[in-house]
Amino acid sequence: MTISYMKRGKPEAERADDDTKVRAIVESTLTNIEARGDAAIRELSEKFDRYTPASFRLSPYEIDCLIDQVSPNDLADIKFAQEQVRKFAQAQRDSMQDIEVETLPGVFLGHKNIPVQSVGCYIPGGKFPMVASAHMSVATANVAKVPRIIACTPPFKGKPNPAVIAAIHMGGADEIYVLGGIQAIGAMAIGTETIDPVHMLVGPGNAFVAETKRQLYGRVGIDLFAGPTETMVIADETAADAEMCATDLLGQAEHGYNSPCVLVTNSRKLAKETLEEIDRILSILPTVETAKASWETYGEVIVCDSYEEMLDVANDIASEHVQVITDRDDWFLDNMHSYGALFLGPRTNVANGDKVIGTNHTLPTNKAGRYTGGLWVGKYIKTHSYQRVTTDEAATMVGEYGSRLCMLEGFVGHAEQCNVRVRRYGGINIPYGEGAPHRDAAE
Repeated sequence: MTISYMKRGKPEAERADDDTKVRAIVESTLTNIEARGDAAIRELSEKFDRYTPASFRLSPYEIDCLIDQVSPNDLADIKFAQEQVRKFAQAQRDSMQDIEVETLPGVFLGHKNIPVQSVGCYIPGGKFPMVASAHMSVATANVAKVPRIIACTPPFKGKPNPAVIAAIHMGGADEIYVLGGIQAIGAMAIGTETIDPVHMLVGPGNAFVAETKRQLYGRVGIDLFAGPTETMVIADETAADAEMCATDLLGQAEHGYNSPCVLVTNSRKLAKETLEEIDRILSILPTVETAKASWETYGEVIVCDSYEEMLDVANDIASEHVQVITDRDDWFLDNMHSYGALFLGPRTNVANGDKVIGTNHTLPTNKAGRYTGGLWVGKYIKTHSYQRVTTDEAATMVGEYGSRLCMLEGFVGHAEQCNVRVRRYGGINIPYGEGAPHRDAAE
């Protein structure tokens, strides 16, 4: 492979050092929350958000007052976006069928799709009010028919953000808490005197939120590791230009100070012009403070010799968002295997995917796209199997196989579970501690 970097991001070793620091902070904070409950939550909220209300949970009256502050046009836009998310989530849910099949005469195997019974949804919003995240986590859980949906979102400039609260409420949350960061994730998973714990955590967040979910995984379920946003643009000269590439890269870089953004191209000319266009846009972008920090520290421009090399690089990086603007977008769709979501063609972009088009924007980061997809209605569904044996003949036949296979592994007690059925329903006498004889041997 012959690739060259016209710009490189922060070395992996330095990124790993940052992760180590985050891990230690999260571990000590969770220990504090588990030991001290509400008192710890209140101290952390005061320290990080300067927010300590009488109750972190919003009352129905407070919710109504906040929604009243949202303009009718903004409410209509929120409703439209949620309709798109619900429509796609419902189509996905409808594809998940309960099944029962007769695999042998008298042997029925099946599975049931059952929603998780309680979910905690995190909606980021300390720096930017992430209205769309409410659709992605809360509304999708509602489509999945999760019985108890709670949501936490940090205060925005010292108070609840009306549009975010409106979106959470319209999405179908049963409880809304104005809490952010580690304290929100910890409270939902561990529980406090005033917050009952949930069975599962979902939603994106910063590095601290992602690490908190990682440390709590096992105690509760999680959707996936969705940390600071990542974006990649795969482009050639046939379909993309510098303005489009630069705009799409910086559009995600403005999320925070540590949002990787990568251009992969087979055109050195396009790469050079994109770098120049990025400098121009940064000179006029209102969110330059965060976008420039991300671009300077985590931005990369990679030039490859061929489309095959571009594909290999893209699959190796496994970015959260991958925009493909080439003369062979469907070829990338057919051959990409590690990513969060694909955005195909120049008319498509990550911002539409994030906010309104209907696919879920909670996606795997930090190479997690190698082993998981993003949040979808199926993440809230547990698929549980069952079995039913309805005839004496089936109980005997399966029991004989089971008896012998248990003895093969040395599990005498297991074998007796099978033998009891063989004796009772087949009338075959098997001495205790022995496996069932093969039928041809018995005959």
